Amino acid sequence: MAEVYMQEGESLDGALRRFKRKVQQEDIIKEVKRHAYYLKPGERMRVKQALARKRNRKKLRRDPH
Repeated sequence: MAEVYMQEGESLDGALRRFKRKVQQEDIIKEVKRHAYYLKPGERMRVKQALARKRNRKKLRRDPH
């Protein structure tokens, strides 16, 4: 669970910015989206493989060697 305590003299915007960064680093949003609906094990495997293919294509585009 992401917690951010406001420091003395800190603006609300600054604390909110730190909170958003912490949530992003802890992958909380990704976890919530993953639990939003049920995927059968076979579907989960297909999604995982599709993401791996997408990552590999992106990696090859950046570094062709």
